[in-house]
Amino acid sequence: MTRIEFHFNTKERLLHTCRLLRKARSQDMRIAVVGAPATLRQLDTELWRFQDVAFLAHCTPESSPEVRSASPICLGPDPLAWGMNDVLVNLSDDVPTGFEGFQRLIEIVSSDEHGKAQARLRWKHYKSLGFDLVQHDLSKSTEP
Repeated sequence: MTRIEFHFNTKERLLHTCRLLRKARSQDMRIAVVGAPATLRQLDTELWRFQDVAFLAHCTPESSPEVRSASPICLGPDPLAWGMNDVLVNLSDDVPTGFEGFQRLIEIVSSDEHGKAQARLRWKHYKSLGFDLVQHDLSKSTEP
């Protein structure tokens, strides 16, 4: 069964996502990230400048087929398009299509009221399907 985690109360959502992706890559996981097109464009930019001494290889639907097949992190609207099942990171307001095919789903919750309200709806949806949910309160994190 898919492990579902909610990461909430982050001060900087995209920076937290970059850190999360770095950690997952250090464990050799392949990660699909879904979200609104504007959010994914911002994340793409953040991944290019996240660290001065490291690069988190990633692709988008616009990348060449060679780059897409070689990339461990894939950003796009369809999580099933990448042919991976390790980790799915959700930056959207909706329940991602095919989430149950992944070993792990991580919901990164916006700190604004809209983001919190949408996350509550997704939480209820997953609970109604019988999933056990894990919460990570990032306000208690030591990261900046």
